[in-house]
Amino acid sequence: MKEDLKQPHLKHELGLLDGTMLVAGSMIGSGIFIVSADITRNVGSAGWLIVVWLITGFMTLTAALSYGELSGMFPKAGGQYVYLKEIYNKLMGFLYGWSFFAVIQTGTIAAVGVAFSKFTAYLIPAVSEDNILFNLGFIKISAAQIVSICVIVLLTFINTRGVKSGKIIQTTFTLTKILSLFGLIIFGFWALSSNTWHLNWSNAWTLHKLNTDGSFAEYTSVAALGAIAASMVGSIFSSDSWNSVTFIAGEMKNPKRDVALSLFLGTMIVTLIYVAANVMYTAVLPLHDIATADKDRVAVAASHVIFGNGGTIVIAVMIMISTFGCNNGLIFAGARVYYTMAKDGLFFKKTGTLNKFSVPEFGLWIQALVASILCLSGKYGDLLDMISFVVVLFYVLTIIGIYKLRITRPDAERPYKAFGYPVLPAIYIVMGIAFCILLIIYKPNFTWPGLGIVLLGIPIYYFSQRNLKDEVPADTDN
Repeated sequence: MKEDLKQPHLKHELGLLDGTMLVAGSMIGSGIFIVSADITRNVGSAGWLIVVWLITGFMTLTAALSYGELSGMFPKAGGQYVYLKEIYNKLMGFLYGWSFFAVIQTGTIAAVGVAFSKFTAYLIPAVSEDNILFNLGFIKISAAQIVSICVIVLLTFINTRGVKSGKIIQTTFTLTKILSLFGLIIFGFWALSSNTWHLNWSNAWTLHKLNTDGSFAEYTSVAALGAIAASMVGSIFSSDSWNSVTFIAGEMKNPKRDVALSLFLGTMIVTLIYVAANVMYTAVLPLHDIATADKDRVAVAASHVIFGNGGTIVIAVMIMISTFGCNNGLIFAGARVYYTMAKDGLFFKKTGTLNKFSVPEFGLWIQALVASILCLSGKYGDLLDMISFVVVLFYVLTIIGIYKLRITRPDAERPYKAFGYPVLPAIYIVMGIAFCILLIIYKPNFTWPGLGIVLLGIPIYYFSQRNLKDEVPADTDN
C-alpha cells in the first residue's frame, strides 16, 4: 500500500479560472476567422449568417449546461467517455473514446495546426502551403504541413512536463486572444461603413445560395434545411471542444462545482464573441466579399478594411496566437481520456501510466502521432465535415443519457441539475438529430466515413477485450 502512495497520481491543481480558460481557449481556434465565408455562400444573407451562429450558440450553451449535471455526478478524469460508459455500457464508452482518438480530438488538433501554418505563411512566405517540399506521388508534403506537425510536437512536449506548464500557456494565450478579438470587434464597429451595412441588411432574411459571381440561386424548402445544416458544419466546429474541461476533472480542485461553472462561463463568453464578430463582418464587408474572401480568410479581408495594409499582419498574429493556444488546450485535455480508458482496460495499457510529472505522457505522444498523420491530409474542410457529424452524434447520445439517469439513478447526488430540463435538452436532441440526418443526405462523402470510423470501433472493442481481459487493473478509481 505504501508503494502505491508513492506512485504518480493526477494532481488537483486547476481552479475555476483555469477551467474557464480551457473551455474558451479550446473553442476559439481558427474557425471564427475563416468559416463565415462558407456559411455566407450557403445562406446568402446577413440575417441568416447571424442566425446560423445563434443556433450554434444556443446548441452549445444548452449542451454545456446539460453536461454540468453529468460533471457533478461523475467528477473524474475522462469526461464524456466516463458519462457514456456510466449511462450505457463499456462498449458505448469505448466507441466514443475510439472515435475521439481516431478523428474527433486528433482531427481537431490537425485542423487547427493546419490553420496555424496557413496564417504563419503571411509573415513567413517560405512556410506556405504552396511550397511543396516532398512530392511522393501519392501525397505532396508542404512546408505548412511540416510547420503544423512541429507545433503539435512542441506543445505535446511542453505538456509532458506537467500540468503547470500547460496551464500557464493556456491562460496566457486565451486571455490574449479574447482581448484581441474584443479589440478587433470594437475597431471593426468603429470603421463601420453605413453603405455596406444598409446593403447587407436591406434584404437580410432571404435564404438563398450566393454564387462566387454575385448571383443567387433559390432553394426548395427541403434544400434550404440542407443548406442550414451544411452552414453549421463550420460554426459547430468553431464552437466545439467546449467539453475539454470535463476531461481534466480529475485535476480540478473542486470538480463538482467548477467544471459546471467553467462550462457555462467559457461557452457564454465565446458565443458572445462569435456573434459580435460576425455582425462586425457585415458592418465592414459587402456580403459578396465575405463569401469570396481569398481562401475563405474573412478576418483578413475585414482587418484590411479596418487597419489598412497592416491589417494582414495584425490578423495573422492574432490567428497564430489563437490557434497555438487552442491546440495547447486540445492536446492538454485529450490525453486524459486515453488515460482513463486504459485504467478501465479499454486502451493501450501503457497509456494508463503517469510520468514523473504526473501526466499521461504516452497518451500525449500517441495523440500527437495520429494528429500529425492527419495533418498530412491538409484538407481543412474535409476534417470539418467528418468531425462535426461525429461530435454532434455523441453529444446527442450523451444528453439523452441525462433522461435515462434521472430514471435509473433518481437518488444519485446531483450538485448541479441541467438548466431548462426537460425542455432545453430535448430541443438540443431534436436539433442535433436533424443536423446529423441532413449532413448524411447533403454531405455524404465525409459523414459516412465518419460514421464508419465509429462503427469500426465495435470489432476493435471485442478484439481488445478478448486480448486484454487478463490485464485489466483491479483499481480503476481515478
